[in-house]
Amino acid sequence: RGTRRRRNLQNESTLVDREALVNTTDASSADRPGVVSPEARTALIDQYDCLLLDLDGVVYRSKDAVPNAVEAIQAARDRGIRSMFVTNNASRAAADVAAHLCEFGLDVSAADVITSSMVAAQLLRDTIGGTCTVLPVGGPGLAATLRAAGFTLVTSATDVPAAVVQGYGPDVGWKNLAEAGYAIQAGALWVATNTDATIPTARGFAPGNGQLVAAVRAVAGKDPLVAGKPEPAPFWQAAAAAGGSAPLVVGDRLDTDIAGGKAAGHATVLVLTGVDRTDSLLAAAPQRRPTYIVPDLSALFEPAPDGDIIRGNDEDSDPDPCDLLRATCALLWQEQDRGGAPPAVSPRVRRLLP
Repeated sequence: RGTRRRRNLQNESTLVDREALVNTTDASSADRPGVVSPEARTALIDQYDCLLLDLDGVVYRSKDAVPNAVEAIQAARDRGIRSMFVTNNASRAAADVAAHLCEFGLDVSAADVITSSMVAAQLLRDTIGGTCTVLPVGGPGLAATLRAAGFTLVTSATDVPAAVVQGYGPDVGWKNLAEAGYAIQAGALWVATNTDATIPTARGFAPGNGQLVAAVRAVAGKDPLVAGKPEPAPFWQAAAAAGGSAPLVVGDRLDTDIAGGKAAGHATVLVLTGVDRTDSLLAAAPQRRPTYIVPDLSALFEPAPDGDIIRGNDEDSDPDPCDLLRATCALLWQEQDRGGAPPAVSPRVRRLLP
């Protein structure tokens, strides 16, 4: 099918089947590697009715918009496809996140944003059966979200809170963590907005909420209930808010965005504009494998490739790097799932991968 491109990729006759690239789900799914569905010949985005987008690495990086991201989100809106923004960042309220996105030229309101603080508030309400007194540990966005949800906030374990909700905040210190530990040891329910080990900053990666949770765990002797990605609840909540029945999860991290989207039962896209790229994709466990791999958000408006075959000693032309990555992932994942040793990726192929 499709156009056959050839290049001498390996000395051995290794098959790299790009017909497996259109949909790179694991072999147990309905759209397994090697099957090209008729829908794949239309624009990828036209199979879905809402986008559930991560922020950092997908929409922006630090103070700059990711190339083609803003234009793609606006084009989706023109098609009648609503975009929801799903973030594990608990330090800012939804309105603040929306205002930040508007700075990039997007038309976004608080109703288009789901933060892990919002999901934590819903998780706590569902677990307690209503509202209660809460000791918040995190940034101002966490406290504002809990207060807006009807919870009564306290500042110390001596106030005997019924629950502790812990999220990232750049000013969280020893005293905050100690008060959380005291309250949990006294019987308070413990909810963490997320357990991300790191957060991206303009200077590199910094310790995330997962590191702060680990400090409290050391004294609490137990694990918290976790609200944010990779739990499925943020995606269920976002899809419900969008009114969508066929959501597409878009992210740049396999361990949170893709794993969470798959846990929620949704199709997933990994964009190669953020954290996870070739090496992590090739080694991805089944629960972290995306349905699609795209170079950036503009590729959502292109038909998925119709298939191609590249064999050893083929020499006509270079394959598209993203196509080659999809093919290599499909081949390696298929062999891993069969229980065999995955085929080696030659240095020549690796040089062509994005």
